[in-house]
Amino acid sequence: MSTPDTPAVPDVRGVAARKAVLWEKVTIGYNVAEGIIAITAGLIAGSVALVGFGFDSWIEVAAATVVLVRLRAEIRGGEVDEAKERRALRFVAVTFFVLAAYVLFEGIRDLIEGAEPNTSVVGIVLTGVSIVIMPWLASVKRKAGEAMNSRLVIADAAETKLCAWLSVSTFVGLLAYALVGWTWIDPVAGFVIAAFAIKEGREAWEGELVCDDDDDD
Repeated sequence: MSTPDTPAVPDVRGVAARKAVLWEKVTIGYNVAEGIIAITAGLIAGSVALVGFGFDSWIEVAAATVVLVRLRAEIRGGEVDEAKERRALRFVAVTFFVLAAYVLFEGIRDLIEGAEPNTSVVGIVLTGVSIVIMPWLASVKRKAGEAMNSRLVIADAAETKLCAWLSVSTFVGLLAYALVGWTWIDPVAGFVIAAFAIKEGREAWEGELVCDDDDDD
């Protein structure tokens, strides 16, 4: 929600705006690589949580792309088509719900059947790296958003921070299975991801990723 000290129009001409564009590009590049590695390793190991984590990376790519397109349009001084952007956000929301449905179904099935995933060293290393990268990326994006008074960039930084927590939950699940062999830890970690996915999906569907006019009231 905006405050009396927050300008209605973000400053898209300064250094902060250029930094915001850079961080969105970094977000997209890192999450593309993260998603490919996580899904591949998850399918090989039979890990619901790791596959879900990989799908979340692609969702972050979609959201960051929406933000990047809008930032570039604002920097160029062009008009942003709010209707097209809202449709894009609702597409992102649907992918969140699909992700939640997938990990819930697979997690429940694995609990019933007692399926045992293979230990994924690649997954443990990947999520461990993400625990370091994602909080840093969320921090620099938030600083850029605050400097340019952009609620859009600040909201996307919050989403990146949420992805950092997903990294933590997935890392703990993979490590716990590798160390103590708890077969239930993988689907439970998947359920945590599903809960986050539903929350993010509802926010994207309701348009909270963009600077709605209603927020100015």
